[in-house]
Amino acid sequence: MTAMISDIRLREHIRLALDEDLGSGDITTSAILTGTETGVAHAISKGDIIVAGMSVFREVFHTIDPSLAFEAYSYDGERAVKGNLLASVSGSMKSILLAERVALNFFQRMCGIATVTHRYVEEVKDTGVRILDTRKTTPNLRNLEKYAVKTGGGCNHRFGLYDGVMIKDNHITAAGSIASAVRKVTGNVPPTVKIEVEVKNLQEVEEALASGADIIMLDNMGIGDMKKAVSLINGRALVEASGNVSLSNVREIAETGVDFISIGSLTHSAPAADISLVFKNQE
Repeated sequence: MTAMISDIRLREHIRLALDEDLGSGDITTSAILTGTETGVAHAISKGDIIVAGMSVFREVFHTIDPSLAFEAYSYDGERAVKGNLLASVSGSMKSILLAERVALNFFQRMCGIATVTHRYVEEVKDTGVRILDTRKTTPNLRNLEKYAVKTGGGCNHRFGLYDGVMIKDNHITAAGSIASAVRKVTGNVPPTVKIEVEVKNLQEVEEALASGADIIMLDNMGIGDMKKAVSLINGRALVEASGNVSLSNVREIAETGVDFISIGSLTHSAPAADISLVFKNQE
């Protein structure tokens, strides 16, 4: 878990999610069960997925009840197909039911992101292009979602405003020009920090190059202009494509010669993986 988020922060996220769901208690489960009943529940994939977040899935159950036994049959980064048994949890049926929804919410979300990311990575394989995520993440879940992107084979862009320079259109407007924005950044950040500039057209590509940008992001450009931009840059800066990227056009974008393709939908629009948790005698 520490690779994606500290144990302390993860437990805090889980506690908040459980508090949101449970409130003063599960009135349905409390009315049906005495708390002495035990059973085994199986997590089953209902589709073809890339597994991500198994340790988070387990931690939710153990937060509710440390005595629950948890066994994983698939691990992060592995493929699972429809019908695969992913994990089992056994012990108090009441505890399992209290944790079920929150555990699945985390797990399905992370598996969904990893699965979508993997599809994009597969589309551009052998091109040398790397698929990047963005900051378009669920508030307070960025570390988990970016971990899921990496699990699916993608790469992480900056984690926040604090760990990378990205001069966007509003920065350029505020500074007066691309040259002015780059000059001000260069004078105020360590020389080891790369400077990335977002551009919308070929004229801005030339301005960014002349200003000494390390990375140039081609924002919402057509394929023709992307090819011209890559030719114009000619290796003098790294090139990132962004905007209006889909599974149907990502290969064509990759073949323009860009180095990176950043895709907000990896995190902001990935559908949750279809995973069920069922007690053994209900399968």
